[in-house]
Amino acid sequence: MKKVSLFLFIFFLGVCVKGFSQTTPPTDFFAGKWEITIKGTPEGDAKFVTELVRKDGKLTGELKDPAGVRPATPITKTIEEKDKLTIYFDTAQAGEIPVELAKVDDDHLKGSLMNMFESVGVRVK
Repeated sequence: MKKVSLFLFIFFLGVCVKGFSQTTPPTDFFAGKWEITIKGTPEGDAKFVTELVRKDGKLTGELKDPAGVRPATPITKTIEEKDKLTIYFDTAQAGEIPVELAKVDDDHLKGSLMNMFESVGVRVK
């Protein structure tokens, strides 16, 4: 009986230590200001600036033309994975378009627009 009690005590102690040791919240890597460049589109390279903000647990924002020529395009939805982000935005001509971006390092993203055009993202500091 003493062995079982000792085993249960050590087991629960280990569970408590493991549970309290992870009190640091994870960093929100994708939130912040990004400059996204889509290379090789029919109209040339396209640049957008976006401020991704977490609201109600989801990233949201809008894609803005840095030159201010075109109006801002709202982001319709985002799908987050561990090191990958997919941003969807709506256009009148093509409907909802995905931009997939994967983490390269702390300040760079790389991916594609509709699996056709290369896209890169750089964190704006």
